[in-house]
Amino acid sequence: MRHRNAGWKLGRNTSHRRALLRNLVTALVERERIKTTVAKAKAMRPHVEKMITLGKAENLHSRRQAAAYLQTPASVKKVFDTLSPRFAGRTGGYLRITRLGWRKGDGAEMAMVELVGSELKEKTPDKKDKKKKKAEKEPPAAK
Repeated sequence: MRHRNAGWKLGRNTSHRRALLRNLVTALVERERIKTTVAKAKAMRPHVEKMITLGKAENLHSRRQAAAYLQTPASVKKVFDTLSPRFAGRTGGYLRITRLGWRKGDGAEMAMVELVGSELKEKTPDKKDKKKKKAEKEPPAAK
């Protein structure tokens, strides 16, 4: 029985599990949407919530705590400059876990983890697409 054993072990030892969760949280903060297994997504949820809550505090101590956990300075900057103002009105529930189905190779259940408010946005047109549209709009040159 697993009474009083909270959390997920993910089939890894303590240091490997901590490194995995730090990498996942950093990737989610930088990209705002990642694809992983459901178990890893559920295990990383409290860590992401904690980082965004630290970002809301906006003091030096919380910034240093976030920097000690996140892997890159850019991710720390993003938490404090863009994510914490976005979630200022929320008291939790900063991310969404959407189940995608089973992975082909080993049958692991996959999930899309995304920060709330980072839904799919329209793709910005490429330079080639702009040139094609511009060529279509212009009338052919007179000979």
